[in-house]
Amino acid sequence: MKLLISVDMEGVSAVSHPTETNPAGYDYERGRALMTAEANAVIAGVLDAEPTAEVWVADAHGPFRNLLPEELDRRAHLVRGKPRPLGMLGGLDEHTDAALFVGYHARAGSGPAVLAHTMSDGILDVRVAGRPMGEIGLNAAMAGHLGVPVVLLSGDDTACAELRDLVPSAVTVEVKQALGQAAAIALHPEEARERLRRAAAEAITQRALVPPLTIAGRLDVEVDLYNPFTVDLATLVPGVSRAEDGRTIAFTATDFAEAYRVVLLLVQLSSIKPG
Repeated sequence: MKLLISVDMEGVSAVSHPTETNPAGYDYERGRALMTAEANAVIAGVLDAEPTAEVWVADAHGPFRNLLPEELDRRAHLVRGKPRPLGMLGGLDEHTDAALFVGYHARAGSGPAVLAHTMSDGILDVRVAGRPMGEIGLNAAMAGHLGVPVVLLSGDDTACAELRDLVPSAVTVEVKQALGQAAAIALHPEEARERLRRAAAEAITQRALVPPLTIAGRLDVEVDLYNPFTVDLATLVPGVSRAEDGRTIAFTATDFAEAYRVVLLLVQLSSIKPG
């Protein structure tokens, strides 16, 4: 059995401010340690339920180089660094039996929600077939495209509700209650880890009851971009056009995998500044 654990940072218990998630921030090292500890709790829970499972852990925050390799449970394979195929889902393939999302956050525009955004500050909104989708929905649907169910998510209450809306049978762990973009009522980190370990074991045990999130067929996608310069760049991509409002681009994808790849490209384009 192969299992993928995708670990972000904004949804980790006790993390509530950008300085805790940014390598340039004074509290980033604490954020890294908390993130690694929660990943370890989920690894332990997965292996409590399936001792022989092959566990892959995708570092899925910012530079994808946040988890402390020397502190990570040695029984797991660590996927780190970027760019890489499937971004936050690095290591996922059609042979993966289940995915678990740890430390995830709600989509841009949600609120109250701790550090809510979608992929980057350059992306204001993503709509697939008219439905707004943040990182939770995009990653869950990409996993579903490969037949992989998302069986667990941890984060604040808004993030957990976001996954339950998409996958009602998934297990969620609310490690904090959002008060705003940079404020929360958080569980003690040790309490959060204990809950995560129990929940991960439960999620793996009942994984057969959780269906993959599938969005089939050709898909119309719209993405609202923060920077008009990014819109200019995006229109250089074949098939991408500028919408009437000037800040939105649109394209039609043959399937969800293509839509996902284009969104990842737009994230990279949003980091380019005018020359």
